[in-house]
Amino acid sequence: MLAAIRRFFARVTGESEDVATGENEVRLAIAALLFHVIAVDGVVLEEERAALTELLERRFDLAPDEAAALLAAAEVADAEAVDLYGFTSVIKRELDQAERDRLIGMMWKMVYADGKVHEFQDNVVWRVAELLGVPSQTRIRLKQSVRGNGG
Repeated sequence: MLAAIRRFFARVTGESEDVATGENEVRLAIAALLFHVIAVDGVVLEEERAALTELLERRFDLAPDEAAALLAAAEVADAEAVDLYGFTSVIKRELDQAERDRLIGMMWKMVYADGKVHEFQDNVVWRVAELLGVPSQTRIRLKQSVRGNGG
């Protein structure tokens, strides 16, 4: 599944598949998890999609069309995924603890993008944090920080 998505992303960005394998695999895994957290409640609002696109642009220093392509690939990857492990294993292998903690903070930003927390979203962040080895205290601190800043 990730190989097909990598090929898709390489075609969209015009990069060779070899270049797309490393960093773009991590980008796709992160984007797919972020998309999953806004979609898990069954409704993806335009404001959530816009917030995610903006977050991807800032996080990966992407042009708007590149962020849109990454979001499209993430949506496909999320739809084809049978679980979260495929994404979290890539992230855990490639990112250090601080970057994994940062991802949990980004997930909380996406949870609060529509102004409300759905229990499924809270559960997804908890499961991803567990799979990434992010301690409960860190996950809770990040949630409180994002909530305190208005999302």
